[in-house]
Amino acid sequence: MKAVVLYEYGGPEKLKFEDDVPEPQISGSTVLIAAAAASVNPIDWKLRSGMMQKNYPLSLPVILGRDVSGIVRAVGADVKHFKPGDRVLALSNKTYAELVAVDDSDVTHLPDGVDLADAAAIPLISLTGDQLVRLATNVKNGQVVLITGALGSVGRAAVHTAKKMGAHVIAGVRGKELDDARSLGVSEVLAIDDDQAIETSRLVDAIADTVGGEVGAKLIARVKQGGSFGYTAMLPESAAARNPTVKITRVGARPDASKVREFADDVRDGKFVLPIGRRMPLRDAAEAHLLGEKGSVGKILLLAPDSEQ
Repeated sequence: MKAVVLYEYGGPEKLKFEDDVPEPQISGSTVLIAAAAASVNPIDWKLRSGMMQKNYPLSLPVILGRDVSGIVRAVGADVKHFKPGDRVLALSNKTYAELVAVDDSDVTHLPDGVDLADAAAIPLISLTGDQLVRLATNVKNGQVVLITGALGSVGRAAVHTAKKMGAHVIAGVRGKELDDARSLGVSEVLAIDDDQAIETSRLVDAIADTVGGEVGAKLIARVKQGGSFGYTAMLPESAAARNPTVKITRVGARPDASKVREFADDVRDGKFVLPIGRRMPLRDAAEAHLLGEKGSVGKILLLAPDSEQ
């Protein structure tokens, strides 16, 4: 099959598009998906570069990628809920490829009315954003939650979940993005690149942080005593010491097929909008990483060869 293979850590040029990669094998509970698309996520280039090899070492050579949407090609003998021809999507691994083998418990049917390729943008960001709010911040109906990077893909998912839960949502974005952030239907907006705005902002019950770094360290001081701070990126170690009453939790997405389906349904119904910044051929994965690392491109999809437009 055609796939993008990483043989050694390094820059985007280390991603090699090949057309003779062995197809994945399936077992009794496996669904084999003929991919329509994968999506590019920050975790992909962080793994590729080697910056995360201390905590997440790769067994090289490896195929990167966490999201896949496509058509079921074959199923294992124990699979009951999927059959060849079904439209599906999943959070998985090794998705920069024509064929992806996924455990059936991690797969969900894609509802009619959602574009098959565009659906690949949904799984990782929806699960990260949802679990950031539901599990890490544990925000309750009527409480105030600040969501940073609210216009990013994970941030949008977090905003969507928080609003569903009845929270009072403050969208934290750069000053130049305040008007765009209001379009998310949030209660308030906050310029998180403005120290004075941060210092004079209201105290909140929880923060769902997708930005991290010094921004997160500054914002954590705005959490009420006994409140929660959930984050996805990096947070200076000193932040916890300076805020001992705040519960701090880092989130990494865990598979949840029913939640992925819920987000897909909301996309179909127009309740959740996830802008696609670029659709590129799978063979251009290296260029996609380069664009993603530069930022400001939006969600990038890698189209499998049969899905290229």
